[in-house]
Amino acid sequence: MMALEEPPAFVVHIVDDDPAVCSSLKFALEVDGFNVQTYARSEDVLAADLSCGGCMIVDYNLPGINGLDLLRELDRRHVHLPAFLITSNPALHVRRRATDQGVAIIEKPLLGNQLAEAVRDSFVRSRPC
Repeated sequence: MMALEEPPAFVVHIVDDDPAVCSSLKFALEVDGFNVQTYARSEDVLAADLSCGGCMIVDYNLPGINGLDLLRELDRRHVHLPAFLITSNPALHVRRRATDQGVAIIEKPLLGNQLAEAVRDSFVRSRPC
């Protein structure tokens, strides 16, 4: 008898060059039951297979290209995942760009379960692989 294959799991992709932020977000979201993949560089994300459902949590201040430019490049490559920009005290032009790109901003410090709730909501809206 053949075992049924389970569909690929929803993956939360975290992009932040601060290892402590990646580690703490990964831990918190895994405790909530999510599969988490972390990336320290934009280049790593651009090389990854993001074809299955999931969401992106992206820091604005990344080495190389900023978080919004990374999300725009993913969109150009037809990778359409719900995305959240995490940043401290974003400038007005960052807020406008995020709004124009359909990216929600969650400000640091990340308090309570705001991020986990946003991820759960995106899980409900995300297309399966």
